[in-house]
Amino acid sequence: MTHDFIYRWRDILDILIMSYILFRLYVLFKGTNVLRVLMGIAVLWIFQRIALYVGLIVTSWAVQGFTAVAAIIIIVIFRNEIRTVLQAKNIRALLWETRHHEVETPVNIITEAIFEMAKKGTGAIMVIPGKEDITDSVHSGIKWDGSISKEMILSVFWHENPVHDGAAIIQGNRIMQVGAVLPLSHRKDLPSYYGMRHRAAAGLAENTDALIIVSSEERKNVVMAKSGEIFNVYTEEELSNRIKKHLGIIDEKRTGYRKEKMKLVTAAAISLVLITGIWLSFTRGVDTIITLEVPVEYTGSQQDMILLDTSVKTVSLNLNGSATLLKNLTTGNVKITIDLTNGEIGKNLFYITNDNISLPPGVFLRNTTPSSINIVLDKYSKKNVPIQADWKGKKPRDIQISSVSFKPAIAILSGPSLLLNEISTVYTDKVPLENITESGMMLVNLDLDDKIKVENGSNGKFTMEYIISRQVVAIQGQ
Repeated sequence: MTHDFIYRWRDILDILIMSYILFRLYVLFKGTNVLRVLMGIAVLWIFQRIALYVGLIVTSWAVQGFTAVAAIIIIVIFRNEIRTVLQAKNIRALLWETRHHEVETPVNIITEAIFEMAKKGTGAIMVIPGKEDITDSVHSGIKWDGSISKEMILSVFWHENPVHDGAAIIQGNRIMQVGAVLPLSHRKDLPSYYGMRHRAAAGLAENTDALIIVSSEERKNVVMAKSGEIFNVYTEEELSNRIKKHLGIIDEKRTGYRKEKMKLVTAAAISLVLITGIWLSFTRGVDTIITLEVPVEYTGSQQDMILLDTSVKTVSLNLNGSATLLKNLTTGNVKITIDLTNGEIGKNLFYITNDNISLPPGVFLRNTTPSSINIVLDKYSKKNVPIQADWKGKKPRDIQISSVSFKPAIAILSGPSLLLNEISTVYTDKVPLENITESGMMLVNLDLDDKIKVENGSNGKFTMEYIISRQVVAIQGQ
């Protein structure tokens, strides 16, 4: 019961976190091309999942590759828009706020100034950026950062001012740049009487979502460019309404606020439903059962304690979950850990439970084989043991081995105490008797378990000295 409850709250938290991230992406990129492309990628991903589910392997593979490439294209093409969104003034604006409390642009001042300049025949061009970053499209602007006023605008575009031919970039209630150079449009359908200002306005409108306002010096009228279109504006009220629409200024009436709130609630609900569907497709889907051999890891042993032996090296786990998750599951994603902190010297029995096994979300344990592990724990110790030669073969009939001695005479052994306790005498490697024809000495190794080390001798070797005597063998028949 406890294990099921842990999975339940983890799953809910997983869904809520990802739903909120998706909702924040909608809020931050609302109204930009980035959001529209992200929605297209989401549709492709859903189509890929459907293709995989019904068994369209090649189609699924192709759509998956195209989706991955599209994600990279978003980062490259829309890097400026992404950078603008992420350059929030504070963490609250990035993670929490749903309405941007920016300083409002003084629309009436702009419209009044532009129509006054048009009436006097003063050429001017002003840019009000939209959601997209215009940094790569605007060049050579001079930083200004002055508060917007009618007098300020008129002075910027006064014909004696060195920057009057360039564009003024407006953000909020300030003129950020003056004298900026905009990209020219190469459209063939523009009227022949359009000058450089008109073509610059059309060029920027073709490349970005900015709104550009032009005061014509020759024709003494006001022209606006937006979304690749350029057209005349005849009244201050018309221009004011178009600027407000561009800036997304919401009427403070209750109906407008409710409409905006309803959009956010709908977006949050869609995010929750979409992420829940994705989570279910990963964690549930078509229930599949697999068996995975996982090596056992050990932690928490006492400082001087060693793992001497185990009944098994790996455990067979019977797992179930969605085919999508299990298809990519490897032993690197699953861990079996036994804590030896409470282990004692000698044989120990440890049971394998859910607490010992770490599984990815959406993968569930059915059973284990075996369900327990026998582990032998020990401590290192030392022991002095006498050495004895171990012979093999047959010695010549006239040869008698009178004595055998070793230098050093005693072997100092170190290793697991349980193994050392079983050793009373240590034997050499097999020494062939047929090679013994006269007294002499030789270097010999000791026949020991790999877990036991020799602390003395010459690199673990001992000098064996043997003395032989010859016997007179009676000849048969004499």
